[in-house]
Amino acid sequence: MKAPKTHNILSPEYECMSRDAIRQLQGERLRKVVKREYDNVPIYRERMDAKGIKPEDIKGVEDLRYLPFTNKTDLRDEFPFGLLAAPKSEIVRIQGSSGTTGKPIVSGYTQNDVDVWTEMVARALVAAGGTKEDIVQVCYGYGLFTGGLGAHQGATKIGAMTVPMSSGNTQRQIMMMKELGSTMLCCTPSYATYLGETIRDMGIDPKKELKLKSGCFGAEPWSEEMRGKIEELLDIDACDIYGLTEIAGPGVAFECLEKKGMHINEDHVIPEIIDPVTEEQLPYGTAGELVFTTITKEGMPMLRYRTHDICVINAEPCACGRTTVRMGRITGRTDDMMVIRGVNVFPSQIESVIVSVKGVAPFYMIIVDRVNYTDTLEIQVELDGENFSDTVSDLEKIRNEIAEKIKSVVGISAKITLVNAKSLPRSEGKAKRVIDNRKI
Repeated sequence: MKAPKTHNILSPEYECMSRDAIRQLQGERLRKVVKREYDNVPIYRERMDAKGIKPEDIKGVEDLRYLPFTNKTDLRDEFPFGLLAAPKSEIVRIQGSSGTTGKPIVSGYTQNDVDVWTEMVARALVAAGGTKEDIVQVCYGYGLFTGGLGAHQGATKIGAMTVPMSSGNTQRQIMMMKELGSTMLCCTPSYATYLGETIRDMGIDPKKELKLKSGCFGAEPWSEEMRGKIEELLDIDACDIYGLTEIAGPGVAFECLEKKGMHINEDHVIPEIIDPVTEEQLPYGTAGELVFTTITKEGMPMLRYRTHDICVINAEPCACGRTTVRMGRITGRTDDMMVIRGVNVFPSQIESVIVSVKGVAPFYMIIVDRVNYTDTLEIQVELDGENFSDTVSDLEKIRNEIAEKIKSVVGISAKITLVNAKSLPRSEGKAKRVIDNRKI
């Protein structure tokens, strides 16, 4: 039961503004946030002074290029409160990244920041067909990670019945989904796939026994092929949602039911695409590193924050009626790119191959090593527990198909190891896909 293709828009006064009006609004808000940063955050003031820039020099969006960049290392170096632009007494929430190594990344939110974030997630749910009549099952983790609370707040904002399941306990998830009649699902795409496979293995017919119509899936990169897999398993519209703690959590950008790119909430953030090496701005339509400047955040605003995500931005109007620019799928990251035998390899490239092959599940592990001073690449791929033949010839055919496609897409050869169904580690949060033994 997929969601009907509607063009419901939560905030048409902002989501449907003319391009000139958007840029004028962004300019007004940019000037205010630059002054706020300069007045309250020593590291920003020092960097702007070093470049000979004062707040009054920033007149509009065209002057963004004069401002210094912010990096994730800045949040670690200034942990926990060095980047606050508001008094601690005004901070009502601390959210953090889901990373497990090194110093955590945390961001302080004022009540206005929480309200803005809530509005952005609500827009995402409405764009995916959500209304107050829906039952939204939230399977992101709750806590410092922004996924659970973000989706919860957004669902509550639109008046939907909200089911705060959090992550884990898959059997219970499915039972509640079935008994409550959940109509929308919010979780990572890898967990949505796992839920779908488990539902299939339990003999549950999603068309007849579930009421799901759509879902918002994010927190990790995923491909069009994985979208197809999720939609097939759960009989829903699977929409992408993008965000990061440093900017505002999930909802910074989102897909509508047209599924032709994620609408960026430009009344709250200004996107740029830069060359990750030269740091020069690139025109829309060119692949490069995504950079965001927050223009309404009070607690810990970010000026020209380098996300390290690689994508393309499209400024063409969408058929849904929204006029905000759209970002394409994340095709890789400048900081998770693997260089293997001199070739740049992104996990997303490998995933796009695997999910296109019949007989295997969309679960895999990339293992990179170095033997006799030469890089090696092994890809472990799970067999589909239902849709494959276990004859030696069929397995060899699958292995060869994956190997040939990897060589064509990535440009290097890889050892393909087929493993039993459900033998690779499952993740209810962000999936771990790469083991690089060269760093050990």
